[in-house]
Amino acid sequence: MTKALFLLGVAFAFVSVTAGAFGAHGLRAQLEPARLATFETAARYQMYHALALVGVSLAASRWPDGWWSVGGVLFTAGTIFFCGSLYALSLTGARWLGAIAPLGGVCFLAGWLAVLVAALRSGMGSG
Repeated sequence: MTKALFLLGVAFAFVSVTAGAFGAHGLRAQLEPARLATFETAARYQMYHALALVGVSLAASRWPDGWWSVGGVLFTAGTIFFCGSLYALSLTGARWLGAIAPLGGVCFLAGWLAVLVAALRSGMGSG
C-alpha cells in the first residue's frame, strides 16, 4: 500500500501542477475571477494532499501501522471529492457541484486525524 500511496501522491502532484498552469495561462481569460479562484483553490489543495500522500507513504514504510493507509485513502477520497468538484464547478458553472466539496473536506479532516493516530501510535508523540 505504501508504494501505491507514493505513486498516487506523485501523480496527484503532477496533475496539480498541470491544472495550476492551465488555470494561470489557459483559463485566466475564459473564467470570471471567482470561478478562477475556485479552480486555483482546487489545484492548491490537490498539491497539499499530494505531498501529504508522499509523506504518509514514507512514514508508513518507516513506522508500519494501518492508520497511515487509512489517512492515505481518506486524502485520496478528499482529493477526488473536494478538488474534483471544485474543478468541475469552475469549468461548468454548475453550482450544485459545490455541494460535493464539503464531503471531500470531511475526508481531508478525517485523513489528518488518521495520520495523527498513526503518528501517536508510532511513538512520535512521546517526545
